[in-house]
Amino acid sequence: MAELKIGRMVIGGVQTNCYFLYREGTKEVIVVDPADKGEMINQKLQEKGFQVKAIFLTHGHFDHIWGTRELRACTGAKIYAYIGEKEVLEDATLNVSAQVGRPYEVEADMYVEDGESITVAGMTCKVIATPGHTQGSCCFYFEKDKMLISGDTLFEESVGRTDLATGSASALNRSLKDKIICLPVDVKVYPGHGEQTTIAHELQYNPYCQ
Repeated sequence: MAELKIGRMVIGGVQTNCYFLYREGTKEVIVVDPADKGEMINQKLQEKGFQVKAIFLTHGHFDHIWGTRELRACTGAKIYAYIGEKEVLEDATLNVSAQVGRPYEVEADMYVEDGESITVAGMTCKVIATPGHTQGSCCFYFEKDKMLISGDTLFEESVGRTDLATGSASALNRSLKDKIICLPVDVKVYPGHGEQTTIAHELQYNPYCQ
């Protein structure tokens, strides 16, 4: 199987990582967390010859979803999100977009379950529900490729905040303990903000993973 490749665009005022994944030698991509300007994201990918086949959302906060509807309209790609985040995605107050002055809501095309496997364009991942940052935060685990898209659940040597609507520090701690730090130590982690890391690094240096 061709190697899974990942690219990144850093978008918006809070520097959100918008990732695109593809198999080496192919031009079909999954976009994760289109933070804003969906048409611009599509244009940049098209300039590289890429075609968007799916849109994945790690959670519903405004800085991860503002580009979703536009990107879907440009490409016809379906939006996938964890079912536990439906309420947040579809409520401008819960996803904090109303509070920052740009109310925004989006309904996913495909609401998926914890542990469900998704395959798009030869790429397969498992949905890992990781409530805490929001009630329906999730990670996408490409097990065979040893890659985890962690959203705002896990950062390099830190974690996402839990003081916004539906957040819970105790839930986040359980998610890290039961779902994330038990993954193989050589898994590469791609967070919603900041630089990539590994499970091994976080076990050693992240106080939330001790």
